[in-house]
Amino acid sequence: MKIMVIFTGGTISMERINNSAVISSSFIDILNTINSSLQDIEIEHIELFMKPSPHISIEDMKTLGDLINKFALDDDIKGIVVTHGTDTLEETAYFLDLYTNTSKPVVITGSMRNISELSYDGPSNLANAILVANSKYSLNRGVLVVLNGEINSAREVTKTHTMALDTFKSLEYGPLGVIDSDDVYYYRDIHFKRRNITPKCILSNVEIIKCYADANSNLINYLVENNTKGIILEGLGRGNVPIKMIEGIKNALNKNIPIVLTSRCMKGRVLDSYGYEGGGNHLKKLGVIFGDNLNSQKARIKLILAISQGYNFQEIKNIFEKK
Repeated sequence: MKIMVIFTGGTISMERINNSAVISSSFIDILNTINSSLQDIEIEHIELFMKPSPHISIEDMKTLGDLINKFALDDDIKGIVVTHGTDTLEETAYFLDLYTNTSKPVVITGSMRNISELSYDGPSNLANAILVANSKYSLNRGVLVVLNGEINSAREVTKTHTMALDTFKSLEYGPLGVIDSDDVYYYRDIHFKRRNITPKCILSNVEIIKCYADANSNLINYLVENNTKGIILEGLGRGNVPIKMIEGIKNALNKNIPIVLTSRCMKGRVLDSYGYEGGGNHLKKLGVIFGDNLNSQKARIKLILAISQGYNFQEIKNIFEKK
């Protein structure tokens, strides 16, 4: 059985030319570098597209998800590895976690350094991702993110630093496991219910609004007027908003635009603790959906898939709030 590697671009496929890093075709060199240390694993590869991750669209994610679902049906493929730029890696990983439907390991990796830098981490990250995809212990764990010798869940992990090699962290819970001397070790499982959402087409007009002191309703009302399909509010603390935003929130809800509440805090979940106007309890009574401990960018991915699937308000509420 073999591991299928899908290249999509990112820093792992970049080298420095004229004082800036650009996409190159060097992924073949990366595979040649690691092949000698992975002689017992059969590896095949495909170049899907070569993009920096800020260029990755929701449609690109769907194309990748459809390809993974196709490969997962091949009995000769044991696991799938995707290389990806790190800037939006967590969003693609979470999209795939919701969209793909397989018990086989699906592992996403990348690098924080390009080929021209002395501290290039691409080969080790790719080799570790292949080891994880090849491990029987990686079955039924959803989409995994592997960088810097750690294994994290797509739902939990986030990029925490602009340049550090250990940037991808599950801040609330820690990694699921590690790769140590070519061995894959898992220390814990995830207990969130995984939901499979596979719309035939994507309606990506869902936006994020960050809350801050004295924020008003102008942005919300603008989105309502421009046919936004859904709004993610990155709220304050436990899940609260400035009082001037209430008018806009009511306006959106009256137009049947779902609003999902997250927190700008990096750890913890939103909860309807506070009863003052703009507090979480007040927002819940208005009809705002609570996004648990998802960050805003992942909540947006989930809401896009739910709306694209044609879910009604109650169904959207259930997939966010029911454990």
